[in-house]
Amino acid sequence: MKRHRILQYIFYTAMLFVIANSFCLVSRERMALALLIPPFVGICLFAGIWYPKAQSLRIRFCRHGAVLLHVWLFSLPAAAAYHIALAVHTLPDHYPTLLWSILYCVIAEAIVFWIGILCVYCTSFQLGLKTRVLGIVCALIPIANLLALIVILRTVRDEIDEEYRKEQRNLARKSEQVCKTRYPLLLVHGVFFRDYKQFNYWGRIPKELQANGASVFYGEHESAMPVADSAEVLAKRIKEIVHETGCEKVNIIAHSKGGLDCRYALSELGIAPYVASLTTVNTPHRGCVFADHYLAIVPEEVKRGVSLAYNTALRKLGDKHPDFLAAVTDLTYSACETRNKLLKDPEGVLCQSIGSVVNRPTSGKFPLSLSSTLIKPYDGINDGLVGEKSFAWGETYRLIQTGGVRGVSHADMIDLMRENHPEFDVREYFVELVHELKEKGL
Repeated sequence: MKRHRILQYIFYTAMLFVIANSFCLVSRERMALALLIPPFVGICLFAGIWYPKAQSLRIRFCRHGAVLLHVWLFSLPAAAAYHIALAVHTLPDHYPTLLWSILYCVIAEAIVFWIGILCVYCTSFQLGLKTRVLGIVCALIPIANLLALIVILRTVRDEIDEEYRKEQRNLARKSEQVCKTRYPLLLVHGVFFRDYKQFNYWGRIPKELQANGASVFYGEHESAMPVADSAEVLAKRIKEIVHETGCEKVNIIAHSKGGLDCRYALSELGIAPYVASLTTVNTPHRGCVFADHYLAIVPEEVKRGVSLAYNTALRKLGDKHPDFLAAVTDLTYSACETRNKLLKDPEGVLCQSIGSVVNRPTSGKFPLSLSSTLIKPYDGINDGLVGEKSFAWGETYRLIQTGGVRGVSHADMIDLMRENHPEFDVREYFVELVHELKEKGL
């Protein structure tokens, strides 16, 4: 694949060089323009679309943009050398020819560049806001703009290669249907986010599971409600899925507060007969001590103001009964301690839990982990929001701890930012997790 990529770059660079520096030919023979326009349009529209034969249209366009930017970058020195030679040949008597040739070349090269950069900026998940801003800021600074472009191209190339490898792996095991569990999956989101309509809370995880045979449903509950109210919505949702599909039961994977909501539904709302398994991910089963502390010291007017602002915004996005303050209060250590005395572990349901620890809070793209340092004095090592001591629940408990600089944050565990984590492949982790459920006959 690497050899093919190099040959592709050489071929398209040579084509662009000939087309962009053909003014002298076109000025003498206008019919040459009719021969040059079709291959130029072909380069602009199709240069990176067909290889590698990616399934994802997003990756095809991302690769197309990367190819165009590489071709533009490689053709610049050749175009500069050509015009230096042209200057020697035409000056001083025919300088208009040189100026028109430069303008002709700049326009052709600019078209290729802007199509490439727009494709990359619009389709890449891994560039992130920082790299995009870097590219824009450095755009008009010589040398710095080329260095920024190299960073962009390296990031995009790694993303394309990773996505292509994943696609090939999924195609190779497609017949095995490694995630085709007996019962469908129900993904339950945590607090302050939603899993449908405007934003998919679970990132690229659902598509990865579906590509490997899983049947995926969502909780579709609101972003911020008390545990008991969310549990009622989820209980109704589970019965709807069972009734509509005839699946008898569901396998629940619940993140953060979603795990508390599901436990309440299983224990208090009689939903256990419809559930085969409950896997909680980074759920604060014993609450967050730091939440008790900060709720106690923040002035009441500030709490009411924040709550009002949040509730107002979420109503506009479709939530009918958002209650920011009640949702936060239900995550405190004291609230969880009281609730845990009430809740009973369901019989006949596989119950397991997963947690993770962040090592350096500033290493990820999303600020969910930045509070790790503030939380640590109260809850010990944590994922940026929940202390490690609060994760464990059920028959088995697994803690994800990497030896690298970054670790795995609360947001990393659900692929919230669609980021290729250097230490943790979250999509493959969930594939393996669901495969284990399949192996257990669930």
